[in-house]
Amino acid sequence: MGLGATWVGQLGACEVSMATPNWLARSFPATLTAGNGQAFADIDEGRALAQAIVDTIREPLLVLDKDLRVVTASRAFYSTFGMKCQDVQGRAIYALGEGQWDIPELRYLLENIAPHHAVMEAFEVEQDFPALGRRTMLLNARKVFYERSGHTTILLSIEDITGRRAKERELSDLLQQKEMLLQEMQHRVANSLQIIASILLLKARTVRSEETRLHLQDAHQRVLSVAAIQQQLQTSDSGAMIELGSYLSRLCQTLAASMIGDRRPIALKVDVQGGTASSSQAVSIGLIVTELVINAIKHAFPDDRKDGAVVVAYELAAPNWRLSVSDNGIGRPEGDSEPTAPGLGTTIVEALAKQLEARTEIVANAHGRTVSIIHVAAAHTPECGHPVREETLARAQ
Repeated sequence: MGLGATWVGQLGACEVSMATPNWLARSFPATLTAGNGQAFADIDEGRALAQAIVDTIREPLLVLDKDLRVVTASRAFYSTFGMKCQDVQGRAIYALGEGQWDIPELRYLLENIAPHHAVMEAFEVEQDFPALGRRTMLLNARKVFYERSGHTTILLSIEDITGRRAKERELSDLLQQKEMLLQEMQHRVANSLQIIASILLLKARTVRSEETRLHLQDAHQRVLSVAAIQQQLQTSDSGAMIELGSYLSRLCQTLAASMIGDRRPIALKVDVQGGTASSSQAVSIGLIVTELVINAIKHAFPDDRKDGAVVVAYELAAPNWRLSVSDNGIGRPEGDSEPTAPGLGTTIVEALAKQLEARTEIVANAHGRTVSIIHVAAAHTPECGHPVREETLARAQ
């Protein structure tokens, strides 16, 4: 830091002001003042301090003059690139070694960017070095202005990130392999579910017992529902949050095509007011909706009434939410308050609701039946939390 008269510096400062550019090469004045006002009696100590600061930096560092010649280099530079002091100091950076520093990207950085910007960070280049091989370097440049002379120098630090980039490429390759294996597994699972469903359907057609036939048909529908959920999730990006609106709409379209078709005058509607879920949560929500929709279609309309409707609704009042499946079927006749034993479907729904940290609520009357899955965050109780509106459920009544 060639100092003309007096140099005042502060450790940790972002800008350094100097008198002459030939620092470490010229004699120092009789007094050197540090940022705390303390004077160095021996100027050689100041010079040693300046070089020690450069050598302390772990990454290779070059100090370049206005002609891009090396004023000094850090100890890390010499050890990293296997060069000697006499082969570096005073030479143009492009002439160092066997010309391996004559890099187009480095020329662009030093001749076009650095002169116009005080700081240039994270400029990445790749180059072959005789002692190191192919390396990826991250260059950081800082311009230092000398107030008295008007000259400038450039501090150029060089960080070897070859190992980091190799690990990043390895991780990227592993993620691609994982994605391919996941897609292959999903494909095999889909095929296996279709085979199982076909076997169950064939068996249901051959058995003589009506009760066994009904059980096999129920199992067939449940396997198809799992296959439908798997198919919907397969179209989503791995690890991405699932948009519940489009997810439940596609799921219900699949259910309507397999359960209703043109045979029964029942409408299956979806009313979702925003919301996303993780893939695991979406699986549980999809299974709940499938179970409740199948149950409503099978049992709520024994006479195939023409205005039959099943509504799947999702309401969000963050952090709380409510999922409901409503129908305007037979429900529970007035005066009939006798509880019924929970079936397999109810047991499955309650178990899935528990996985979602939610509770199940069933309302049945002469106007139909509504099953709600209600999640209330731990910090909010039903008394003090945000109330969940009931307009969506009312539309199904």
